[in-house]
Amino acid sequence: MTRTEPVGVLIRRWRERRGRSQLDVSVSAELSTRHLSFVETGRANPSRGMIERLCDELDVPLRERNTLYLAAGFAPVHPERPFTDLGAARAAVEAVLAGHEPNPALAVNVRWEMLAANRTMAVFLQGVPEELRTPRVNVLRATLHPDGLSRRIVNLAQWRAHVLRRVRRQLARTAAEGLAELLAELESYPAPEPSPVAAAPAEDLVVPLRLATEYGELALLYTMTMFGSPRDVTLDEISIETFFPADAPAAELLRAVAAMADEPAPLAESVG
Repeated sequence: MTRTEPVGVLIRRWRERRGRSQLDVSVSAELSTRHLSFVETGRANPSRGMIERLCDELDVPLRERNTLYLAAGFAPVHPERPFTDLGAARAAVEAVLAGHEPNPALAVNVRWEMLAANRTMAVFLQGVPEELRTPRVNVLRATLHPDGLSRRIVNLAQWRAHVLRRVRRQLARTAAEGLAELLAELESYPAPEPSPVAAAPAEDLVVPLRLATEYGELALLYTMTMFGSPRDVTLDEISIETFFPADAPAAELLRAVAAMADEPAPLAESVG
């Protein structure tokens, strides 16, 4: 999306992206269908309050809400601070990451660029080549690139398909700049042949990430946590990825890996 487009065009695009009709949105946002039609076609200018109601109804990300405000001639509402300047929110992220040890955990932005990681995760990322770590680590690139962690993923075909679905959903939900290019890059990496041996057993509750290590195979489950009711653009785009052992051998292995992390790793990288 560009800021040169009229606000009505942007509103219509988000409504269509969410698969909502004018009638449905207008009823939920408490305005007439005729008025919404006039806004979308440029025959009426939305107020700041109307933009806020429509953005809430259409679940528009904060970064794109600022774009709508600018397109309508208003000042942006939501600030954007570097991760290092998020105060209590940054402290909360670091507390979650440190408290999750000996299991790996990291915080990423909307494009899966790493903002922070705990010491266990830092150990796993040590094997990623330097060219995949600069200017900052993109965890999906580092995971699926042929020279990255993909060489150690036992169920690579299964995990790759899962990751690509996640990126497509993220792109559809946020329309974030750079995500389409990241998706195209990830899809361009050589696709492995599905392996019956590496497929998840039918009784598995979720798709695990299965890594081959010098200590044996490591099976991990993950969860994703986001801040509720963010007002800052950076905070709106942060998610915390926490990994858990999928079985008892994995738990024991993670404790051994965590013991290797003698020196604390830097918890945060400024992303400007």
